[in-house]
Amino acid sequence: MRLFHPSLAVLSLVGLALAMPGEALAGPPAGAVMPTQCDNAHFLRDQSAFAQQFSYHRTAYGLHSDLPEHMCGQVTKVFRARRSRSGWHGYFMMSVGSGEPVRVVSNLDEMHAPSWPWVKVGDHVEVQGRYYYDGPRRQGVDWTHHGTSRNWPWAGFVAVNGQSYQ
Repeated sequence: MRLFHPSLAVLSLVGLALAMPGEALAGPPAGAVMPTQCDNAHFLRDQSAFAQQFSYHRTAYGLHSDLPEHMCGQVTKVFRARRSRSGWHGYFMMSVGSGEPVRVVSNLDEMHAPSWPWVKVGDHVEVQGRYYYDGPRRQGVDWTHHGTSRNWPWAGFVAVNGQSYQ
């Protein structure tokens, strides 16, 4: 959950949203749609828009809506699994073209997958999930598992060399 200062007004990617005291931005912006197939150009536009929107002195980091993304690329780095408040998570970096590599977070407790790591450097991956941007070095895609929630209506997945894990 991302909390923000009550006096800030937030300019989202789809319009102006005013921050209410004590509320956090949650869920996708109104009208957001999950692409039905890999759309790296869409992701790169969103990544660039977030970088411009949250550049220095314009808007505080973390004040945005999360976006649905469906992208394909190549694994560039794999990290060890770590435990967080919501369980065990596996992490890897993927390249989707000309933009910054993006971190992919997989909730290992929720996914139907073999023991971590089930990706390696050089693997081709297809990822569907929730894109978050908290700053240039704090961005990634999570919610890559089969579940949905009140604040996130799309089930995610990671396909590695054609093998899908949800």
